[in-house]
Amino acid sequence: MSEFHDVVIVGGGLVGASLAIALDRMGVDVALVEATPAGGLPPVFDQRNLSFAAATVNALQALGVMARLRAPTGPILRIHVSRAGDFGRVKLDAADYGRAAFGQVVVARDFGEALEASLSALQRLTRYRPARFVRLGGVADGRRAVVVADADGTRSLQAKLVVGADGTASMVREALGIAVDRHDFQQTLLVARLRTSQAPDGTAYERFTDSGPTALLPRGDRHYGVVHGVPRDEADAVLALDDAGWLGRLQQAIGWRAGRVLESGPRSAYPIVQVLAQLLVGQRTVLLGNAAQTIHPLGAQGFNLGLRDALTLAELAGESADPGADDLLRNYVARREEDRHRTVAFSSGLANLTGNPAPLLRPLRSAGLMAAAQAAPLQSWLVGGAMGFRGDVPELCREANG
Repeated sequence: MSEFHDVVIVGGGLVGASLAIALDRMGVDVALVEATPAGGLPPVFDQRNLSFAAATVNALQALGVMARLRAPTGPILRIHVSRAGDFGRVKLDAADYGRAAFGQVVVARDFGEALEASLSALQRLTRYRPARFVRLGGVADGRRAVVVADADGTRSLQAKLVVGADGTASMVREALGIAVDRHDFQQTLLVARLRTSQAPDGTAYERFTDSGPTALLPRGDRHYGVVHGVPRDEADAVLALDDAGWLGRLQQAIGWRAGRVLESGPRSAYPIVQVLAQLLVGQRTVLLGNAAQTIHPLGAQGFNLGLRDALTLAELAGESADPGADDLLRNYVARREEDRHRTVAFSSGLANLTGNPAPLLRPLRSAGLMAAAQAAPLQSWLVGGAMGFRGDVPELCREANG
């Protein structure tokens, strides 16, 4: 027996769940295939800090997700960028651009719980959980088969469109035979909650050193979220540091911009590898989020980019009787091209330039920082990208919903 849906989304993480909410809002019959059982959250919803660009906040407000957050968010009112050993710094203030904030800092687990509450309130959504993707089937009569497995065995779902939102190691992408371009930055990011002697005032700090970037994100609970990049071969040793050694290392990396570093929560480690799918679509199939592009988190663009993927697809699908039609998928790829290209180039370029310790690059980096600090057009370009307004922006991102 087959079960029929307009859209089947494989993957219930940040992007897959957000897409399901957006599609349901437009009256589309959606099924969500989730590895996590009812009552649980996917592992991605941990204690890391997510930086939501202004465009993302607009969209999640419109979808009703922001209102379901239980913990306070941390507004990003200012951005301060510098590099150890280089002249120049960039200081951006949202008020200078007529904005209340550049974005908001949200704890991933709180966001996961808000998404789950939103999903549970949907009337049309069908959830297969816990279930795992097995394979793609053929295409017939305008539908593609998706075979999934659950506690009762395997079942075949029939969909006008199959969405692979199943992460960096996407099985949907593999089933389509889509190759990837992979770049290992040889970096590991260590993430933790941090308390300093100066409570956050809305400033997000980005500090670059020869060994990697360190970011302080102002949370809503009077703590910072810290992201500390280290060379891959040093990650185990840094993870093994006692609290005093860890706090001392962070103090040296950050300086005294936020005062004395007093306390850190548990550390988590995430190796950084960029994975870009060479194609975004197959026959009645599309890749979104990390399945389409897993990028360097420098600049906090990953989820923001994936959400814009999802919302663009939702716009197109909601306006069509056939969300998997060839012309619709071609239109989707065309609409996402500029944003995807510019965002990937921004994140990887920033990582390569700021992480290169070559002395000959120091004058270039310093000149770049000073130029960005003084040139209004360049600042406006940086601000527009940081807030998620690149390329063909989905309608929900453009709306300000209070």
